[in-house]
Amino acid sequence: MKIGIIVGSTRPGRLGAQVAQWAYDTGQAADLGDVELELVELADYDLDLLDDPAVPGGAKRQYASEKTRRWSEKIDSLDAFVFVTPEYNHGVPAALKNAVDVIWPEWNHKAAGVLAYGYDGGTRAVEQWRTILPAVHVHVVRSQISLSLHGDFEDEQTFVPAERRAKELRILLKAVAKLGAAVSTLRA
Repeated sequence: MKIGIIVGSTRPGRLGAQVAQWAYDTGQAADLGDVELELVELADYDLDLLDDPAVPGGAKRQYASEKTRRWSEKIDSLDAFVFVTPEYNHGVPAALKNAVDVIWPEWNHKAAGVLAYGYDGGTRAVEQWRTILPAVHVHVVRSQISLSLHGDFEDEQTFVPAERRAKELRILLKAVAKLGAAVSTLRA
C-alpha cells in the first residue's frame, strides 16, 4: 500500500511543507505494516489551470499537457492519499482543487484522509474536501487532523505539534491504509 502525502499549497513559504514532512517522518517511525509513504509536492508539478481540451473523465489518460501527464502518472502510482491542506478564505486551496480536477480516473477507488491547518484548524476545508473527493470516486476516511495556527505553530510560522498529534496521525494513516486496501478491489 503506497500512500502519497500531498502538500496541497503551492504558495512560497507554505506551512504545508513542514506539516507534510512531519507526517512523513512520524508515519515512517510508526508500525504501519506494509505501508509505504511518499511525499508529493504539488508545487513541483506546476500544473496549469484545467487547460486540456478533453474532459478529464473522457480523456482516457491521454492528456495534451506534459505537466498533466506527469501528475497523472504520479497519482496513478499511489494507492491512497493524505491531503495536507490549508484553509484559504474558508475554503480549499485553488491549486489543490485544480490538481484534483485536471485528471479523473487516476483518483478512482482510492482512499484518502485530510490533514488540515488554518486559523480554525482548517475545518471548513476538510468539510469541502469531504464533498469534492467523492465526485472523483475517492473514499474519504472519517478520521481527520485539524491543526490550529494558534496552537500548533509558533508565531503562526513554525510547526510544533502537540504530543497527541503523533497518535492522531497514526490513527489517520491506519484508517487510510485499511480503507485503501478495501477499495483497491474496485480498481481490479
